[in-house]
Amino acid sequence: MGRRLVPLTLDNLPDLPQRCRTCVFWELDPVSGQAAVKAGTAELEKESWISAVLLEWGSCGRIVYVDDVPVGFVLYAPPAYVPRSTAFPTSPVSPDAVQLITAWIMPGYQGQGLGRVIVQTVAKDLLRRGFKAIEAFGDARWEGPACMLPADHLLAVGFKTVRPHPSHPRLRLELRTTLSWKEDVELALDRLLGAVQKEPALRPL
Repeated sequence: MGRRLVPLTLDNLPDLPQRCRTCVFWELDPVSGQAAVKAGTAELEKESWISAVLLEWGSCGRIVYVDDVPVGFVLYAPPAYVPRSTAFPTSPVSPDAVQLITAWIMPGYQGQGLGRVIVQTVAKDLLRRGFKAIEAFGDARWEGPACMLPADHLLAVGFKTVRPHPSHPRLRLELRTTLSWKEDVELALDRLLGAVQKEPALRPL
């Protein structure tokens, strides 16, 4: 089984699931996001966002291929590029951290260690670029697939709460710790990355 992680570009953007290509939950502020969905321009807005981040900051995602089939992805960027990141009661993301926006692994490919490989690849990329940590806004009341990662699962893979909140705690993972992860982290990561991205829903916070 050949597997590879490829930087996200405009060329391979179509390899993301359709529902994710048209989701702008994170890429636009709440008002603009709802307007884009209503106008049917969400996919164009997503493409424009990725293009701008690539030009100004660099790589902001990875796509996972197994035998040339896209089976997962991860998106990340500094909070300055993530308008929704300012809309939480636990904002802002720390200045030395990059925001983990969202991630997903196709159900049939969970349990193969891909989650660990994804996060370690991101960690190596960001360490080379001078960042110390990755932070995420967790959903403490997570009930099903959505654009936010469940807080309990983030905690299970090593994130620590840096600002608690009953609904949307902000959590942090020191990047250097990810490089020495052992096999027992794989199951928790697969559960985490397999838990997100069904139908995108722009919802009030």
